[in-house]
Amino acid sequence: MRHRKKTVKLKRTASHRNALLANQVCSLIEHERIKTTLAKAKAVRPLAEKMVTLGKRGDLHARRLAAGELGQKDAVKKLFAEVAPRAADRKGGYTRIIKLGRRQSDSAPMAFIEWVDSVIVPPTETPEVAPEKPASKPRAKKADKPTESAKESPKESPKESPKEPKPSSVKKDK
Repeated sequence: MRHRKKTVKLKRTASHRNALLANQVCSLIEHERIKTTLAKAKAVRPLAEKMVTLGKRGDLHARRLAAGELGQKDAVKKLFAEVAPRAADRKGGYTRIIKLGRRQSDSAPMAFIEWVDSVIVPPTETPEVAPEKPASKPRAKKADKPTESAKESPKESPKESPKEPKPSSVKKDK
């Protein structure tokens, strides 16, 4: 029985799982929202919320604990400077998981995980349309272009001459 065994293993060794979750949290801090599988999003949530709690403490020891867990100085700096102050008045529940449906390739359930207090600018619904270009003629290959000497002499153009069949590279048995 797996009673009181809370760790989600994600089919990885402990070191691989810890590195994966730390990198996911760093990406979440950097980009404010990440798209991942639902199982990984659910596994990232507790670690991300612990890091915000450390960021709210704001002392040197909390900063060192966060740096030891995440391993990226830039992410720790942004966590303490931007993410944690936004969540100062909130007592918990700093992240939100939005289910997206299934991935087309392997039908894995996908989800966004994002900060509740983040300000994400949604993409505009009507993107700028580039002006339409007139349809261009297909370019001729270099072999099809006539040389200058061919232009001067009244010979047949290569397009008008019938193509001769190429000799087959398959040897015939006699």
